[in-house]
Amino acid sequence: MPGACRAVGKFVILAVPERRAWTGEGARAPLRGWRRGIMDRVLILHYHEIWLKGKNKRYFLSRLTGAVKRVLADLPAAPPRFVSERLVIEPQEESALPAILERLSRVFGIAYVAVARRTANQLDAMGAAACEVMAAKNPRDFAVRVKIADQDFPMNSMELERALGRMVLDHLRERRSEVRVNLSAPEATCSVEVVPGEAFIYAERRQGPGGLPAATGGRLVALVSGGFDSSVAAYKLMRRGAHLSFAHFYSGPSADGRASSRHVAEELVKALTAYQFTSRLYALAFEPVQRRVVAAAPESLRVLLYRRLMARTAREIARAERALGLVTGDSVSQVASQTLHNLAAMDHGLDFPIYRPLAGDDKEEILAWARRIGTYAISCQPFEDCCPRFMPRAPAIFSSAEELDRAEALLDPEALVTLALESAAVEDFVFESGRVDTSAALPPRFQKLVAWRKTPERPAPPSAPVPARP
Repeated sequence: MPGACRAVGKFVILAVPERRAWTGEGARAPLRGWRRGIMDRVLILHYHEIWLKGKNKRYFLSRLTGAVKRVLADLPAAPPRFVSERLVIEPQEESALPAILERLSRVFGIAYVAVARRTANQLDAMGAAACEVMAAKNPRDFAVRVKIADQDFPMNSMELERALGRMVLDHLRERRSEVRVNLSAPEATCSVEVVPGEAFIYAERRQGPGGLPAATGGRLVALVSGGFDSSVAAYKLMRRGAHLSFAHFYSGPSADGRASSRHVAEELVKALTAYQFTSRLYALAFEPVQRRVVAAAPESLRVLLYRRLMARTAREIARAERALGLVTGDSVSQVASQTLHNLAAMDHGLDFPIYRPLAGDDKEEILAWARRIGTYAISCQPFEDCCPRFMPRAPAIFSSAEELDRAEALLDPEALVTLALESAAVEDFVFESGRVDTSAALPPRFQKLVAWRKTPERPAPPSAPVPARP
């Protein structure tokens, strides 16, 4: 029998049909109060921040609905639908439940997912479900917490907590006489949510990524290096609704045989695409630019000039992508180029927003995020990063904008930006059916931009970084 799925209250409900082939050794008869077709397992997707959006809530809910529909498109589930501002999805096989949970763990906007029992909102039915849920936990002490979203329900939340708590306590004490109620710090909590016509009972929930639904906040371009920091910074902005394209600057293989960082950047973008569904990676050969910097600029300012030229190049990519700013993985004073003086000097003259979501994070916090989002193992691979190439013996840590401007004036920065842009290879990533597919092609707007930059007397740019809906 296919399961039923509806959105109830401020939750998204995914109903999973009860397994029928439960007849082998160890199978139990249903508890009293069980009604087939009424009580079954469900997933309740809680989303909290969207409810702060006022009259814009419908837009964010529609994007959340689209994201859930997309991640579950190839799994045995009916298309999602709204029922009285509630999202309803009907999975058709219980065996698909682990895959559904795994996919939903990457949907931005979901605070947590509760694996629950659905039953009629009658005391005996709720009591039977609560007893079964808590018997599976077998706690030494417990509490019952009730939320009622049905104005016609005859009891208030405290009355229902007492009634269900007594039923659960009696049922558990049939197994363990020492079981007690603990309202302050229970080992297990039986959560009950009562809505019109039914109730949901659960004792476990899985943390979701939180934030806002993907691609609800405009476009940005993230500079991704292959290390831990830049991918975590990208994730944090994606989690706030930004849709990211990526720019990666790479050098050739190192003298000790370490490969270029390009393959690591591709793997990182592939991992991050599972969260935002589509991505674009610009891979740019930066060693020719670095050699010109080494030949003409002061040694102590090399890395700062590398990074300013990267930002200038990424700004041009943002122009082609119609993005509203850049994202970097800078953490204040983590390395010499990331002191406050150097960050201010590098940003001078760019006239373009740069977002640094890791500015106040330390390395341990960043590594914890990398493990959580699945990029840690990728960044642990050996590769040759381009910034340490031709590293100065004593890099500047207190540079000024004027000092960096004078050094940059020796380089013809516009020509170096064009040189980097001409080397670009572009790869598109698309998440579908649980996997990420790739294709390579230069976007037409980017081709026009490069052609325009090579024009000796160029007019106004072919496109400008204007706000665009994702």
